[in-house]
Amino acid sequence: MDNPLPTLAISTSYLLFLWLGPKYMKNREPFQLRKTLIVYNFSMVFLNFFIFKELFMAARAAQYSYICQPVNYSDDPNEVRVAGALWWYFVSKGIEYLDTVFFILRKKFNQVTFLHVYHHCTMFTLWWIGIKWVAGGQSFFGAHMNALIHVLMYLYYGLASCGPKIQKYLWWKKYLTIIQMVQFHVTIGHTALSLYVNCDFPHWMHYSLICYAITFIVLFGNFYYQTYRRQQPSRRDMSSSSKVGKAVSNGNLNGLSRAANGAPLMGNKEEKPQENSGRRKRKGRAKRD
Repeated sequence: MDNPLPTLAISTSYLLFLWLGPKYMKNREPFQLRKTLIVYNFSMVFLNFFIFKELFMAARAAQYSYICQPVNYSDDPNEVRVAGALWWYFVSKGIEYLDTVFFILRKKFNQVTFLHVYHHCTMFTLWWIGIKWVAGGQSFFGAHMNALIHVLMYLYYGLASCGPKIQKYLWWKKYLTIIQMVQFHVTIGHTALSLYVNCDFPHWMHYSLICYAITFIVLFGNFYYQTYRRQQPSRRDMSSSSKVGKAVSNGNLNGLSRAANGAPLMGNKEEKPQENSGRRKRKGRAKRD
């Protein structure tokens, strides 16, 4: 933590792999990595739960305020415990770079979106600043909330890695995206409240966090729309298709009803043979059915 170069070197290596990885895998068969993914995802579940538990318990023991909590730089055991948990949170963001590595090795290139790369790269890099200067105080709030959400997220990924027998029960994927968007709104509200009460915490970090959260709301909102809303038919389309279905159904029922009464199914009119073919028809008079 005394030097940003290791963090920047890891992030640069990550971006370099984003460029070279697909080139390396271009003419190769994708790796399956099923057992590796199971171990990785459930390990991340335990790590994030540990981070959440440590932050929650230490903050409670130190009697942290959820409205305004300045950073305490003393050697108080609870403050040191909070700082240690936040350091592990920072480290977990570096480990999460493996998400992208596994996508590329499995040739799931469509999963490596701008949102995915932006989220992973900025979280690890920017949190170095937080751990360096504000490893405590207000920083605990967003970290322990995000760690809890990642418990659910990696639990989903871990279960999905177990195969089709488990995947059919994973109907709640879109709700993870909703929870993440709610998280960003809560972050903005909590940060704005801290500014309102003039909390003794670097204000430039508060303003930066609000702007950062807004970018995530826009990106995750677009992802949610493209993934879950755009693919669904509109209400108008569903209404029109329903009307067509009813019309077809009614037509079939009416046809069956006429058939039961001795009427033919095809055609609407039953023409009688003309006895007097030479008789001229009166103009404008309809034939009787």
